[in-house]
Amino acid sequence: MSTLAVPGQAPPAASPAPRLLDQLRQRLRYLHYSLRTERAYVLWVKAFVRFHGLRHPRDMGAPEVECFLSHLANEGGVSTSTQRQALSALLFLYRQVLGQTLPWMDDIARPVPRRRLPVVLSVDEVQKVLRALPPEHRLFGQLLYGTGLRLLEGLRLRVKDIDFAHRTLIVRSGKGDKDRAVMLPESLQEPLREQLARGHVLWQTDVLKGCAGVELPAALARKYPRAPQSWAWFWVFPQARHSTDPRSGEVRRHHAQEQAFQRAFKQALQSAGIAKSASPHTLRHSFATHLLQAGYDIRTVQTLLGHADVKTTMVYTHVLKVGGAAVRSPLDALQALLAASGTSVVMGPLPAQRSSAR
Repeated sequence: MSTLAVPGQAPPAASPAPRLLDQLRQRLRYLHYSLRTERAYVLWVKAFVRFHGLRHPRDMGAPEVECFLSHLANEGGVSTSTQRQALSALLFLYRQVLGQTLPWMDDIARPVPRRRLPVVLSVDEVQKVLRALPPEHRLFGQLLYGTGLRLLEGLRLRVKDIDFAHRTLIVRSGKGDKDRAVMLPESLQEPLREQLARGHVLWQTDVLKGCAGVELPAALARKYPRAPQSWAWFWVFPQARHSTDPRSGEVRRHHAQEQAFQRAFKQALQSAGIAKSASPHTLRHSFATHLLQAGYDIRTVQTLLGHADVKTTMVYTHVLKVGGAAVRSPLDALQALLAASGTSVVMGPLPAQRSSAR
């Protein structure tokens, strides 16, 4: 419907078209991409435009994309996963924002991901790390190892997601935006009740102060206006202070920060004297490996981890196959044979060599 001009009054000015990055953000939010993905894609598009002298992506194509990816791999030395993420961001820009579907998009060579064996802690090492965690982080570490949750899945747990009666945790909107149910360890029931009691004090304080409440997924806050202030939607592991929501700008109570537990876990590794490049995600790897060692079938572990394809879960069987107890070294068999005859093939350290005087 056209706007009629009013005599003696200037016509309304047309609103300026949104900038490229704003269009990118709008499209990402329309398709319900996570805030983390949004930030990553915006950074890659910025880097791509700056690399080519602030040229508009509409005026560029396959050669410029290939050149940028080559620069990341050769001069930047980024990993394969980082390079693939940059490519995904650029393809999203061209397809979803600029509306271009060109043949060169399918012809770009994609970096081939390399399968790496996950870092796994032994049962004894897990025990040492959990003991070394500070008291305020120990329960969360036990929860990650006891349920196989990802770091953010554990931090985003709500009060309503804990079912003590059925000893079940419900993971909402996990990887791939899928829900799943996992077991609630019997040994964590009482500590979790105590954690909820501490959280209830913070919740009551927020209610009395009339705070905005917690963040709700999608448009649930509009559908249920009182839900953000309800106890059921409160975080199991709330942050001690309020923070500003990066999208809405509202000051509300967020869940605990992932960086805080990551730092605590790194310090616990050092205190326990474990020389492995482990991270909080290692607790999830250890959970899966120890279940397989205990005799649980691969499909059960796949369901608990939330893997869409059993091939992803199969990587833990490779860890078991290369483990020290899986295969007996032929050297040990030879040593046993020689020990029976009173000799040994295992030698001590070689004597120090004397330097010959010239």
